[in-house]
Amino acid sequence: MRLLSSERVPSSLDEPRAYLTTVAQNLVSNLWRREKLEKAYLEALAQLPVSLAPSPEEQAIVLETLAELDMLLDGLPAIQRSAFLLSQLDGQSHAEVAAALGISIPTVKRYLVKALQSCYFADISFLA
Repeated sequence: MRLLSSERVPSSLDEPRAYLTTVAQNLVSNLWRREKLEKAYLEALAQLPVSLAPSPEEQAIVLETLAELDMLLDGLPAIQRSAFLLSQLDGQSHAEVAAALGISIPTVKRYLVKALQSCYFADISFLA
């Protein structure tokens, strides 16, 4: 439904079967990516003491937020996405991110700006 209501669909399809195949492949890819995120989150939760573990409702909210963030950052190159995640989720400084990724601090700053712009200017209609 999101695809049909978006402006991405051409008015006429020369190869409808190929188009549907591409859409299906992207849906499967999104499913696998979401499952991978969920697995990583659940593994991190398993390492927490029981007293610090979030409630099932909090877990669902975090998983949903992670999936949305993943979709927002999907168009970025992997290194830019990594810089953003290291900085924002892991709380690393610009210098720590630069050292971890083998890039300069100004490059880290550029990457963070690109990632933040990607989130800020994203078409968030898919979240509704």
